[in-house]
Amino acid sequence: MERHRGVDSSRSGVDGSGTARSGGGESGAAGARYLSRPGGRIAYTLDGSGPLVVLVPGMGDLRSTWRELTGPLVAAGYLVAATDLRGHGDSDPTFTVHGDVATGQDVLALVEHLNRGPAVLVGNSMGASAAAWAAAERPELVAGLVLVAPFLREPALGRAARASAHLLYRVLFARPWGAAVWGSYYRSALNKGAAAPWLGEHVAEIRASLRRPGRLRSFRQLTLQLTHEPVAARLAQIHAPAIAFVGDLDPDFKDPAAELDWISRTLAARGVLVPGVAHYPQHQAPDVVVPATLEHLAGLPRTGETWAVSRA
Repeated sequence: MERHRGVDSSRSGVDGSGTARSGGGESGAAGARYLSRPGGRIAYTLDGSGPLVVLVPGMGDLRSTWRELTGPLVAAGYLVAATDLRGHGDSDPTFTVHGDVATGQDVLALVEHLNRGPAVLVGNSMGASAAAWAAAERPELVAGLVLVAPFLREPALGRAARASAHLLYRVLFARPWGAAVWGSYYRSALNKGAAAPWLGEHVAEIRASLRRPGRLRSFRQLTLQLTHEPVAARLAQIHAPAIAFVGDLDPDFKDPAAELDWISRTLAARGVLVPGVAHYPQHQAPDVVVPATLEHLAGLPRTGETWAVSRA
């Protein structure tokens, strides 16, 4: 593990040219494309050319959470697909199954659909959980991992505490106040410390999205269905080169530094402890996350315009 600028503790559709083409479904809001899946459609955008990088946001967030990283990735010569979770953003709210495994399956389906795999998967929060699961499930499709505030194991909660939490979610994320409650928590506790200059705009977009038909219901379903146990069970099967970022103010971890140390040891990953930020280092500290991510990607093996999967 490293505190920023420290030392690593361990190892650190598309046409034939790799340029985005128009296939893959009709266009939607803000240039969104759609991938058909059982139960609905997953929205994604596609920019750039080169080896494929897939960006996956966390629960209650939008693909625009990656705005500080997308441009530098494209400029560095990568094909970047940014997704919305099931029932989030421009993805359909018709899904009834949510969580790490469902999201991981959607990501793998997108990689196959684009026909440019393997891909490097970049995920935040439960999006990182899904990326880790995908790397274990289909290692031939995942060339590397960038994990930002990842949940790789289930918090230690008793049955009574879990039931109480679910009851609380049902109340907090109900209409008409649910969107405002989540937006307030996102802006305050989860973004404690340094904040992106566009955080207010982003939170307004999240609230507006959750007020769209079916989105708040989907978000509430996700909070009730989410478990990281399927990810924890597959950690020994993950061999993709990984880098992990954790903010030292992240309220989702009792001891962020200890959690990052465990992640680094478990995945033989490079760990970066980001000072003065909480759950969203990708936009709270892009000056840390962007160059470290580009460095990680530059060190991965490739064959021409595609990644080469490292074998353990």
